[in-house]
Amino acid sequence: MDDRIRASDADREHVTGRLREHFAEGRLTQDELDERISAALNAKTFGDLRPVMADLPEPVPVPPRAAQPQVARPPVMVRHRGPRLLPLMLLAVFAALVIPGGGWVLFAFLKVMLVFWLVASVTGFMVAGLAHRHVRHHHRRSGYTRYWDSGYTWRGRYTRL
Repeated sequence: MDDRIRASDADREHVTGRLREHFAEGRLTQDELDERISAALNAKTFGDLRPVMADLPEPVPVPPRAAQPQVARPPVMVRHRGPRLLPLMLLAVFAALVIPGGGWVLFAFLKVMLVFWLVASVTGFMVAGLAHRHVRHHHRRSGYTRYWDSGYTWRGRYTRL
């Protein structure tokens, strides 16, 4: 590069940054650092910047690492599946129908499943009713009233309940 070309602010900052690195590595004293930084900041051309860095080593370029070949892998799609009970249940039903006297086993199994379903349904309805009652009770205590609980009829007249 021609020494007569004017240096930019970025060039001056680059040189001062390199000087600070050399100071941190112990190549310069504090007085030398201050002197060289002031010379670098007052430099007008590249010719003025060269003597500031003349006796200091340049950074050693890091050799590029050999690029490791990237193996193209298909995307891994993990799909968690639960236990496969349906085929086992179908096999059990088929065995209960084929084995002599197995029909009674199948009938007893269906009876147990029906009782379980009925108990679960009744319990669900009871829990839903209790939750609804709790919500209505909470709303009435908080002063919230729905339109149909407020005393107005569908025609808009006020009637006392």
